Amino acid sequence: MNPTHPVTAPATAGQLPAVPLTIEGYACLHQMMRFRWSAWRALDEPKRRQISAEAGQLLAEMEARAGGQSALFSLLGHKGDLMLVHFRETFDELNQVELALARLPLSDYLEPTTSYLSVIELGLYESTLKTYKSLAERGIEPHSEEWNQAIRETIARQKEAMKPRLFPPMPKSRYLCFYPMDRKRGEDKNWYTLPMEERQRQMNEHGMVGRRYAGEVKQIITGSIGFDDWEWGVDLFADDPIVFKKLIYEMRFDEVSAVYALFGTFYVGLRCPANSLHELLEGTLPQHTGA
Repeated sequence: MNPTHPVTAPATAGQLPAVPLTIEGYACLHQMMRFRWSAWRALDEPKRRQISAEAGQLLAEMEARAGGQSALFSLLGHKGDLMLVHFRETFDELNQVELALARLPLSDYLEPTTSYLSVIELGLYESTLKTYKSLAERGIEPHSEEWNQAIRETIARQKEAMKPRLFPPMPKSRYLCFYPMDRKRGEDKNWYTLPMEERQRQMNEHGMVGRRYAGEVKQIITGSIGFDDWEWGVDLFADDPIVFKKLIYEMRFDEVSAVYALFGTFYVGLRCPANSLHELLEGTLPQHTGA
């Protein structure tokens, strides 16, 4: 018997906290922009080269950073022309990125269409269930100081173990697919009223599909609850864009997606190295022919 706790029955599953633990990494900002082509073409070629060279130099420095990188993508379709993706340690650093880009002469030719703010997130459903049940079996009251200390220790251990996934380098794949998503909160189906064990089961099934594509696509999940209009953002990086269609289509048949998922706008872009910015804007970037 533990003398520091009163003799009480362990908390039942229904009495345990409903919120799964998460660990967070890089702050992440997506910037989608339309380019003012007519104004750009009105400039003479030396001026265009000067402006793109200055912007390319700043973007090259952001590409090469050690603690969170940036990448430029040329968007396909009508939703924008360019997309910038930034990984940084803090929101303060993301703000500095925005300001630095806004000060560039190139910004006079960029019109923001939308943006997305989030943080790289890993959900800990399995660890959460084990931790909550273990603490309850020891008679520790949920949300007590002893409970909270145990949770902090669990999160610290998991964050250290998962550091490469929380603070990754920007993938160098040719293509990026980004989209935001929610879990349903409707009258008939509500993800947030399911027991944690059921949510954990469905998420495990969902994750098994993604793991089958591990060699073809790099997936980075970001949490945006409280930061933006959707609950999560998904970045998929691959050298073959067809894998986006196959992976997302297969996942639609999982229960968690078929019943509880809502999807926002999809953006697909091609990676453009910073040192090729001028060629991209002049339409002289060599065509990628694949392997």
